[in-house]
Amino acid sequence: MSASNFDKARAWMVEEQLIPRSIRDPKTLEAMREVPRHLFVEEALKNQAYGDFPLPIGRGQTISKPYIVALMTQALGLKGHEHVLEIGTGSGYQAAILSRMCEKVYTVERIDSLLVQARKVFDSLHYLNILTKLDDGTNGWPEYAPYDGIIVTAGGPKVPLPLLEQLADPGTLVIPVGDRGVQDLRVVTKKDGEITEKTIEYVRFVSLIGDHGWHND
Repeated sequence: MSASNFDKARAWMVEEQLIPRSIRDPKTLEAMREVPRHLFVEEALKNQAYGDFPLPIGRGQTISKPYIVALMTQALGLKGHEHVLEIGTGSGYQAAILSRMCEKVYTVERIDSLLVQARKVFDSLHYLNILTKLDDGTNGWPEYAPYDGIIVTAGGPKVPLPLLEQLADPGTLVIPVGDRGVQDLRVVTKKDGEITEKTIEYVRFVSLIGDHGWHND
């Protein structure tokens, strides 16, 4: 597929998959139109990059379908000045979307090969406001806390306490919580010391592995 065809596919993705499903935030839509999703999947899958489905990225991990990326991004309510923590870099696509919408993204991945590949793509696109770290993401990244927003791209049995502690006040955390089959996509808000939660979608994510998640693959 040519570069112009990828551009058309990306525009189609926004118009046909996102806007009809209540993705209304202009910043989210702009980022989804801009970031070349096909660069975050392997060569053999590039022609499928803008389809309404997840794709495998290796090591048992996936890149979420565009609608879920947009839904989680929109839920953060970003204005442009924020520092955002992402748990689960994966392909790097979600971090790339966030990087177009906030001041700085901090993303943590536990699988070295995925992180190395994501960093290569970030650098090739000159997305230089993304910091990466190889670690157990369920412990967050205390060095740069607090974060205005936190997004978790794997499903865990509960909201990891370190992430709540590293969330700014006010701040918003988006995370799938449930069993290993189906999770509630929750928006967790901290304001004036109080924590509130709401479910916005039912989803199916890979497992959140770590000290404050599931303990094995």
